[in-house]
Amino acid sequence: MIIKPKNIISLDQVSSTNDYMIENIKSGIIQEEGSVVVANYQTAGKGLDKNKWESEAGKNLLFSILLKPAFLPADQQFQLTKIISLAIHDFVRNYLPNERIKVKWPNDIYVGNKKIAGILISNTIKGKEIIHTVVGVGININQQTFSNEVFNPTSLWHYLNTDLKIDFCLKNVLSHIEKRYQQLRDNDSYQINFDYKKALYRLNDFNLFKYKETMISARIVGVTKYGQIKLLQKNGEEIICDLKEIEFII
Repeated sequence: MIIKPKNIISLDQVSSTNDYMIENIKSGIIQEEGSVVVANYQTAGKGLDKNKWESEAGKNLLFSILLKPAFLPADQQFQLTKIISLAIHDFVRNYLPNERIKVKWPNDIYVGNKKIAGILISNTIKGKEIIHTVVGVGININQQTFSNEVFNPTSLWHYLNTDLKIDFCLKNVLSHIEKRYQQLRDNDSYQINFDYKKALYRLNDFNLFKYKETMISARIVGVTKYGQIKLLQKNGEEIICDLKEIEFII
């Protein structure tokens, strides 16, 4: 077990758990792999590509975890995105076994067409080695209402109609991260790749996407080793693109 209760730092309020973690790694205060920073509220929660993460105080899971995957070559860093996405996917599916839980590429967790969790991963790389990874996670647990600025949000409360204990949810989700991280340490890339592809939102279904300012109809067929998404158009043409090149039409 890399995650120990003594290495869980609980904060009432912080700008963002990732920022706090990174600052304390630089200062030498946080060093041990499996260290966790969890907050009741973030004043400047972050999502992908400078997006903000909205969360009502005390209602949701907001945490960051320090990993040191020196065993993983830097050119395979997207495997970290896969296993963290799958861990959060597994956590949500345990509570909502009858719902369609999917990973919207690269690492948002969706229930149907609504977003329930987001992940922000920051890797520090030297040469071909990953020195450390800070994984920030936000999961909507008990929040009932969201501002109009947030696109298609949902929470576990919307399906369960009851509040869950945040501390218990943290313990639960950390155990899922432990299991998936062990898969990575065991070099079980086949199962990781299989599970991630199977969990992909809109896999193999033709849908509209905005690709380089042009609307296209295509289906997701997988991802590359480096995390690029692979789309296949109806005319048989394959498109491989990065995050900023493609937009899901939901």
